[in-house]
Amino acid sequence: MTVKHSFFLNDETQTQQLAATLAQILHVPLVTIHLEGDLGAGKTTFSRGFIQSLGHKGHVKSPTYTLVEPYELGNKRIFHFDLYRLAAAEELEMMGMRDYLTPMHNQQVILLIEWPSKGEGVLPSPDILLKLSHSDSINEPNRRHVLLESQSPIGESILGAFQFAGRD
Repeated sequence: MTVKHSFFLNDETQTQQLAATLAQILHVPLVTIHLEGDLGAGKTTFSRGFIQSLGHKGHVKSPTYTLVEPYELGNKRIFHFDLYRLAAAEELEMMGMRDYLTPMHNQQVILLIEWPSKGEGVLPSPDILLKLSHSDSINEPNRRHVLLESQSPIGESILGAFQFAGRD
């Protein structure tokens, strides 16, 4: 059974609150989250909020040019991918994509993947799909529509426990 949550966020702060809420309920060895949305929809803002909520104190930059930024936070290994500039999905194989999919001893691996369509056929299927889109309202330019959708039994379990007080 697919679990879906659909709601609106009014600003960047609520996007970061959403990310923190989701980060706190992930308790599986390996989880893959695909982040979809147009340029400026909030994918990197979400990723920044997610990573910082798990204890990262430094700057969280978009890995647009490096393709991936790794973060080691306690027993969590987070890999933030931005595939916008990926020329071909096969480049992921050359950069060792499979190495990112193996949890080490007592570690959790979380993959946050922006622009997953660029890596289609090589990337793992998502457990959770997060779609962000701009509001159509001229009066609310920072408002975003969010769709969270489970894509696996792991995603169903996670989103079945999801509750977000910051939603409209």
